[in-house]
Amino acid sequence: MISVQLFFYLGIFLAIVGSLATAWGPGVKDPIVRTFNTEVASIGICLILLSYNHVLALLTLVATTVVITLILFRAIIRLEEMGADV
Repeated sequence: MISVQLFFYLGIFLAIVGSLATAWGPGVKDPIVRTFNTEVASIGICLILLSYNHVLALLTLVATTVVITLILFRAIIRLEEMGADV
């Protein structure tokens, strides 16, 4: 059986690594890589909340995925409209 503490520590690791990748992500030119960097942090937070409650983890994953994807795609579309090299 997988330990609850394993979910918690793996979630902390993914949240830290995903946050750092997102912070350095604007230097990356590929929008898919930027989206993937934010999803790593989202999954990390989901794993942290999974150690407390399953429903809370599922709702957090769905909400953060939708919000982050909408924000990033809107920003990418705006940059392309302005003529920036994305």
